[in-house]
Amino acid sequence: MIRTTALAVLLAASLPVLAAEQAKAKPDLAKAKEIAEGVCVACHGADGNSPAAANPIIAGQLPEYLYKQLSNFKSIDGKPPVRNNAIMGGMVAALSDDDMRALALYFAQQKIKPSVAKDEKLLVEGKSLWRMGDFSKGVPACAGCHGPAGAGLPSQYPRLAGQYAEYTAGQLKSFRSHERANDSEKMMRVIAGKLSDHQINAVAEYAAGLR
Repeated sequence: MIRTTALAVLLAASLPVLAAEQAKAKPDLAKAKEIAEGVCVACHGADGNSPAAANPIIAGQLPEYLYKQLSNFKSIDGKPPVRNNAIMGGMVAALSDDDMRALALYFAQQKIKPSVAKDEKLLVEGKSLWRMGDFSKGVPACAGCHGPAGAGLPSQYPRLAGQYAEYTAGQLKSFRSHERANDSEKMMRVIAGKLSDHQINAVAEYAAGLR
């Protein structure tokens, strides 16, 4: 009887703590929506569908990837951010870890309004690179990591389907020049380093048309 009572008391005492932890773990999507509509809207649109090709479409993007990028833009303990971008660095400076997780989930839940492929001449070569890579240069197929339809792989590789070709090409060139260096094991820097401008533009164009 004493053991049962003691266990009941222990469980009762732990319930508020567990409830608090659960509440903390649950993303505050209402707050994320406010941040999106008040801060992110200028570049990415309130729903993550950027109106300009200079900024990525983040609606429907994998939440794990979005969280990683937001975290990489942030300077922690005075250390330089892993991904250097003055604008995004300023945007995430005041965001907490919980804010970034909530924003990532919020944008992931929005419906993407995909870009479109425009250059038919580039599509043929882009399709070949996406599906088969370039054996002569040691370039693997993009589909191997980002999926045949460009949907990406949670926690590892981002969705590229429907992304602005201009943005995708710009990021590949940034990886190639090592201006962007937040890729695991330098994977994208190595791959992009083997691609010509023409190949980059071709595969970016193809990805824009994927659904």
